[in-house]
Amino acid sequence: MRAELDAIDLKILRELQRDGRITNVELADRVGISAPPCLRRVRKLEESGIVEGYHAMLNAPALGFDLVAFCMVGLKHQSEANLKAFAAATTEWLLVRQAWMVSGDSDFLLHCVAENLTHFQDFVIEVLTANEHVDTVRTMLTIRQVKKIGLVEI
Repeated sequence: MRAELDAIDLKILRELQRDGRITNVELADRVGISAPPCLRRVRKLEESGIVEGYHAMLNAPALGFDLVAFCMVGLKHQSEANLKAFAAATTEWLLVRQAWMVSGDSDFLLHCVAENLTHFQDFVIEVLTANEHVDTVRTMLTIRQVKKIGLVEI
C-alpha cells in the first residue's frame, strides 16, 4: 500500500535523504513551512515507517575496509523454509552489509565489505559455500564506486 504524501512531505523526504542531520528549523525553511508543523510531519513520517532511521555514512577504506564485493548465491532447494533459513543466516554475517532475495539465475544477492581479499575469500570458502543450503556462489569484486546517492528518487 503506497503512502498518501503531499508535495510538502515529498520535499521533507528529499531534504532528509540529502542530509539526515539537518535541523528542524533549516528543514522547515527549505520546504517552505514553519518549524512546528514541519516537526509534526517528520514525526508522522517516522511513525508510519516511511523514514526508517538515520545513520552516518562511513568511509570504509578510511576504516581499513578496502574490498567491496557482490555474491550471487544459488540455493540447493528453493523451499520457503530454505529461503527463510538462508535469509536468517545472512543477518549473522557481519561481512554481509545488505542482502536481497532475487529472481533469475541466483536466489540471493549479497553486498559484502571486507578488510581485504583474504578476509573475503575466507568468508566465501569457510562460511558462505559451507552453508548447508548453498549450491552455487558467484562473486564479483568491485573496482570503484562511481555513483552513490539516496536509495529512493523523490
